[in-house]
Amino acid sequence: QVQLVESGGGLVQAGGSLRLSCAASVGTLSSYGMGWFRQAPGKEREFVAAITWNALSTSYPDSVKGRFTISRDNFKNTVYLQMNNLKPEDTAVYYCAAGYRYSTLLPTTSRSYQYWGQGTQVTVSS
Repeated sequence: QVQLVESGGGLVQAGGSLRLSCAASVGTLSSYGMGWFRQAPGKEREFVAAITWNALSTSYPDSVKGRFTISRDNFKNTVYLQMNNLKPEDTAVYYCAAGYRYSTLLPTTSRSYQYWGQGTQVTVSS
């Protein structure tokens, strides 16, 4: 079992940057495919980024492609989401999630992930 903790959220002006971190407080995430999702008030949870366990492949939706970058440091047992050129529509609670061990898939649906963090708030002001 894996327990995930996100950090790095906050308030930033449009055009600014934030880096979110996701660490495992229990267990290790180094062998799991990982993903980031977000949920704004009144909206469904939305896929943001995914990375395979070995970091050889990543995936993004068009809404964040070219602005967001997912990465991982398996030695530090941490996954990151670098967010640049933030827009007000990026405002949401951001969640990291662990999928399945040694997965080379890049799932975009929340039901494809087993373990979730508690979320971190990102607010982008205009």
